[in-house]
Amino acid sequence: MNGSTADTVAAVGSDGSFALEGEWTVLRAAELRPVLAGVVAGGATRLDLSHITEFDSAGLQLLVAARRSAAARGVALAFDAPSPAVRALAAVYRLDAGLQSPGAGT
Repeated sequence: MNGSTADTVAAVGSDGSFALEGEWTVLRAAELRPVLAGVVAGGATRLDLSHITEFDSAGLQLLVAARRSAAARGVALAFDAPSPAVRALAAVYRLDAGLQSPGAGT
């Protein structure tokens, strides 16, 4: 990962789907916060988390904030295919069930 936000969030469909990639850690949180906020404000409905390689509590905070922001606009923001790094940290905080997409089984 070269640290470019252009390489961190990419539109993957015309249905409001975006892919998140690379490092979502405290080292990049200040840079990523406005990017993710803009994606959500622009109508994102699904975030593919499968290509996140590093993830810490700052990254988790960004995802929680994004979901809350979307919910405030009446949008259910889905998190798809969380990477092993995302799943591991979410489990530590007992938030792994919150990564399920609406309607997904456990």
